[in-house]
Amino acid sequence: MAFGKRIRFFRLRKGLKQKELGEMLGFMGKTSDVRLAQYENEARTPKDDLIRRMADIFDVDSRAITVPDIDTYVGLMHTLFALEDMYGLKICDSDDGFCLRLDRKHPEFHNLFGYFLAWQQEKAKQDAGEITQEEYDTWRYKYPSLDSSQIRVKVPSAGLMDLLTERLKK
Repeated sequence: MAFGKRIRFFRLRKGLKQKELGEMLGFMGKTSDVRLAQYENEARTPKDDLIRRMADIFDVDSRAITVPDIDTYVGLMHTLFALEDMYGLKICDSDDGFCLRLDRKHPEFHNLFGYFLAWQQEKAKQDAGEITQEEYDTWRYKYPSLDSSQIRVKVPSAGLMDLLTERLKK
């Protein structure tokens, strides 16, 4: 999740309007909500000291607001937390350790199910020896171009559909 969406997420979680948060951060008058809108729309990037002040207001670590560096363990954890918020990714205990799963009750479950199923099926092929590690890696790194499990189509614009429908009636 990009920093603008994270700011909005935490602001709404605290029940704050853009103007209220802007004023809490020291922006006065009309600039308070305008500045926050710019941050949330990513037209502007807040400086580190402002991010720390937002984190204090939201009562979160500043790394929860910024786009985490997944090359660090803490950054990876904040990435996983963001995925939990956005997509319902959950951590579970398993016989082998821990596993990540999609929460069936989350609104994004049905949108993501096909993607995760394709990934799981490709990994199962690799685990069963049906494809090599290299073939699996190629599938992952070229995704979605090599994914044949889902049908993706481009839908014509409404105007084009109306024109086609009109012509077919004649």
